[in-house]
Amino acid sequence: MARMSAEERRESVIRAAAQEFARGGYYGTSTETIAKKVGVSQPYLFRLFPGKKAIFLATVHRCMDDIIRTFEEVSDGLEGAEAMTAMANAYARLVTEDPDRLLMQMQMYVTVAAAEQAGDHELGEAVRAGWMRLWDIVHLPLGADVTETTNFMARGMLINSLVAMGFPPEHRVWAGLYPSAQDAGRLEI
Repeated sequence: MARMSAEERRESVIRAAAQEFARGGYYGTSTETIAKKVGVSQPYLFRLFPGKKAIFLATVHRCMDDIIRTFEEVSDGLEGAEAMTAMANAYARLVTEDPDRLLMQMQMYVTVAAAEQAGDHELGEAVRAGWMRLWDIVHLPLGADVTETTNFMARGMLINSLVAMGFPPEHRVWAGLYPSAQDAGRLEI
Protein backbone atom coordinates (compact mmCIF):
# COMPACT_ATOMS: atom_id res chain seq x y z
CA MET A 1 0.00 0.00 0.00
CA ALA A 2 1.43 3.37 -1.04
CA ARG A 3 1.99 6.10 1.50
CA MET A 4 -0.34 9.07 1.30
CA SER A 5 1.08 12.40 0.29
CA ALA A 6 0.71 15.36 2.63
CA GLU A 7 -2.07 16.69 0.38
CA GLU A 8 -3.92 13.37 0.54
CA ARG A 9 -3.54 13.40 4.34
CA ARG A 10 -4.88 16.98 4.43
CA GLU A 11 -7.91 15.77 2.47
CA SER A 12 -8.46 12.90 4.88
CA VAL A 13 -8.19 15.32 7.81
CA ILE A 14 -10.80 17.64 6.25
CA ARG A 15 -13.18 14.71 5.67
CA ALA A 16 -12.73 13.39 9.21
CA ALA A 17 -12.95 16.87 10.71
CA ALA A 18 -16.20 17.54 8.86
CA GLN A 19 -17.76 14.50 10.51
CA GLU A 20 -16.38 15.31 13.95
CA PHE A 21 -17.21 19.04 13.86
CA ALA A 22 -20.68 18.25 12.49
CA ARG A 23 -21.43 16.06 15.48
CA GLY A 24 -19.44 17.74 18.25
CA GLY A 25 -19.16 21.36 17.14
CA TYR A 26 -15.98 23.39 17.10
CA TYR A 27 -15.70 23.74 20.85
CA GLY A 28 -16.67 20.12 21.57
CA THR A 29 -14.28 18.48 19.11
CA SER A 30 -10.67 17.88 20.01
CA THR A 31 -7.81 17.70 17.58
CA GLU A 32 -6.91 14.42 19.29
CA THR A 33 -10.25 12.96 18.13
CA ILE A 34 -9.63 14.14 14.56
CA ALA A 35 -6.07 12.77 14.56
CA LYS A 36 -7.26 9.37 15.85
CA LYS A 37 -10.01 9.21 13.21
CA VAL A 38 -7.43 9.86 10.46
CA GLY A 39 -4.85 7.55 12.02
CA VAL A 40 -2.13 10.14 12.58
CA SER A 41 -0.48 11.63 15.63
CA GLN A 42 -1.40 15.10 16.85
CA PRO A 43 2.10 16.40 16.07
CA TYR A 44 1.68 15.20 12.48
CA LEU A 45 -1.78 16.78 12.34
CA PHE A 46 -0.19 20.09 13.32
CA ARG A 47 2.36 19.74 10.54
CA LEU A 48 -0.58 19.63 8.12
CA PHE A 49 -2.56 22.43 9.80
CA PRO A 50 -1.22 25.03 12.24
CA GLY A 51 -4.09 24.50 14.69
CA LYS A 52 -7.68 23.58 15.31
CA LYS A 53 -9.00 26.83 13.87
CA ALA A 54 -7.16 26.18 10.60
CA ILE A 55 -8.71 22.71 10.41
CA PHE A 56 -12.16 24.17 11.06
CA LEU A 57 -11.66 26.89 8.45
CA ALA A 58 -10.53 24.34 5.85
CA THR A 59 -13.62 22.30 6.66
CA VAL A 60 -15.87 25.37 6.38
CA HIS A 61 -14.36 26.19 2.98
CA ARG A 62 -14.87 22.63 1.78
CA CYS A 63 -18.49 22.57 2.94
CA MET A 64 -19.32 25.85 1.19
CA ASP A 65 -17.30 24.94 -1.92
CA ASP A 66 -19.20 21.67 -2.30
CA ILE A 67 -22.57 23.43 -2.14
CA ILE A 68 -21.45 26.18 -4.51
CA ARG A 69 -20.03 23.68 -7.01
CA THR A 70 -23.26 21.67 -6.89
CA PHE A 71 -25.41 24.77 -7.49
CA GLU A 72 -23.17 25.86 -10.37
CA GLU A 73 -23.38 22.45 -12.01
CA VAL A 74 -27.15 21.99 -11.74
CA SER A 75 -28.09 25.55 -12.70
CA ASP A 76 -25.73 25.78 -15.68
CA GLY A 77 -27.77 27.12 -18.61
CA LEU A 78 -30.95 27.44 -16.53
CA GLU A 79 -32.74 30.55 -15.33
CA GLY A 80 -35.57 31.53 -13.03
CA ALA A 81 -37.88 28.79 -11.77
CA GLU A 82 -35.96 26.04 -13.58
CA ALA A 83 -32.70 27.08 -11.90
CA MET A 84 -34.43 27.40 -8.53
CA THR A 85 -35.96 23.93 -8.79
CA ALA A 86 -32.67 22.38 -9.91
CA MET A 87 -30.74 23.99 -7.03
CA ALA A 88 -33.45 23.14 -4.46
CA ASN A 89 -33.53 19.51 -5.58
CA ALA A 90 -29.74 19.29 -5.58
CA TYR A 91 -29.56 20.76 -2.07
CA ALA A 92 -32.17 18.31 -0.79
CA ARG A 93 -30.07 15.48 -2.26
CA LEU A 94 -26.88 16.84 -0.69
CA VAL A 95 -28.26 16.96 2.83
CA THR A 96 -30.19 13.70 2.38
CA GLU A 97 -27.17 11.78 1.15
CA ASP A 98 -24.79 13.29 3.70
CA PRO A 99 -26.54 14.44 6.90
CA ASP A 100 -23.18 15.52 8.34
CA ARG A 101 -23.05 18.23 5.66
CA LEU A 102 -26.20 19.76 7.11
CA LEU A 103 -24.94 19.45 10.67
CA MET A 104 -21.62 21.01 9.65
CA GLN A 105 -23.48 24.02 8.26
CA MET A 106 -25.44 24.40 11.46
CA GLN A 107 -22.24 24.11 13.51
CA MET A 108 -20.59 26.79 11.34
CA TYR A 109 -23.27 29.30 12.25
CA VAL A 110 -23.28 28.43 15.96
CA THR A 111 -19.48 28.59 16.08
CA VAL A 112 -19.44 32.00 14.43
CA ALA A 113 -21.89 33.36 16.99
CA ALA A 114 -19.87 31.98 19.90
CA ALA A 115 -16.54 33.13 18.46
CA GLU A 116 -17.86 36.64 17.75
CA GLN A 117 -19.10 36.88 21.34
CA ALA A 118 -15.59 36.01 22.47
CA GLY A 119 -14.09 38.68 20.21
CA ASP A 120 -12.76 36.29 17.53
CA HIS A 121 -13.94 37.55 14.15
CA GLU A 122 -11.80 35.37 11.87
CA LEU A 123 -14.30 32.50 11.74
CA GLY A 124 -17.19 34.87 11.11
CA GLU A 125 -15.36 36.58 8.27
CA ALA A 126 -14.69 33.22 6.60
CA VAL A 127 -18.25 31.95 6.99
CA ARG A 128 -19.75 35.25 5.81
CA ALA A 129 -17.45 35.27 2.78
CA GLY A 130 -18.58 31.73 1.93
CA TRP A 131 -22.21 32.72 2.40
CA MET A 132 -21.76 35.66 0.02
CA ARG A 133 -20.15 33.39 -2.59
CA LEU A 134 -23.15 31.09 -2.24
CA TRP A 135 -25.52 34.07 -2.50
CA ASP A 136 -23.85 35.21 -5.70
CA ILE A 137 -24.02 31.74 -7.26
CA VAL A 138 -27.76 31.57 -6.52
CA HIS A 139 -28.48 35.21 -7.40
CA LEU A 140 -27.61 35.21 -11.10
CA PRO A 141 -29.59 32.11 -12.18
CA LEU A 142 -32.58 33.54 -10.33
CA GLY A 143 -32.47 36.58 -12.60
CA ALA A 144 -30.42 38.75 -10.22
CA ASP A 145 -33.66 39.31 -8.35
CA VAL A 146 -32.90 40.13 -4.72
CA THR A 147 -36.32 39.00 -3.52
CA GLU A 148 -36.05 35.62 -5.29
CA THR A 149 -32.55 35.09 -3.96
CA THR A 150 -33.59 36.03 -0.44
CA ASN A 151 -36.58 33.70 -0.58
CA PHE A 152 -34.47 30.82 -1.89
CA MET A 153 -31.81 31.28 0.80
CA ALA A 154 -34.43 31.75 3.53
CA ARG A 155 -36.19 28.55 2.50
CA GLY A 156 -32.87 26.74 2.56
CA MET A 157 -32.23 27.89 6.12
CA LEU A 158 -35.77 26.88 7.09
CA ILE A 159 -35.17 23.43 5.59
CA ASN A 160 -31.92 23.19 7.60
CA SER A 161 -33.75 24.07 10.80
CA LEU A 162 -36.70 21.73 10.20
CA VAL A 163 -34.42 18.81 9.38
CA ALA A 164 -32.17 19.52 12.36
CA MET A 165 -35.21 19.59 14.66
CA GLY A 166 -36.41 16.28 13.25
CA PHE A 167 -39.76 17.26 11.73
CA PRO A 168 -40.98 14.24 9.72
CA PRO A 169 -41.67 14.84 6.01
CA GLU A 170 -45.42 14.43 6.40
CA HIS A 171 -45.61 17.16 9.07
CA ARG A 172 -47.62 20.24 8.09
CA VAL A 173 -44.58 22.54 8.47
CA TRP A 174 -43.28 21.19 5.14
CA ALA A 175 -46.45 22.03 3.20
CA GLY A 176 -45.30 25.38 1.79
CA LEU A 177 -41.81 24.29 0.76
CA TYR A 178 -40.44 22.74 -2.41
CA PRO A 179 -41.52 19.11 -2.89
CA SER A 180 -37.87 18.05 -2.74
CA ALA A 181 -37.59 19.66 0.68
CA GLN A 182 -39.81 16.92 2.05
CA ASP A 183 -37.14 14.42 1.02
CA ALA A 184 -34.71 16.32 3.24
CA GLY A 185 -37.25 15.88 6.04
CA ARG A 186 -36.72 12.12 5.81
CA LEU A 187 -33.21 12.45 7.27
CA GLU A 188 -32.43 10.85 10.57
CA ILE A 189 -29.84 12.97 12.32
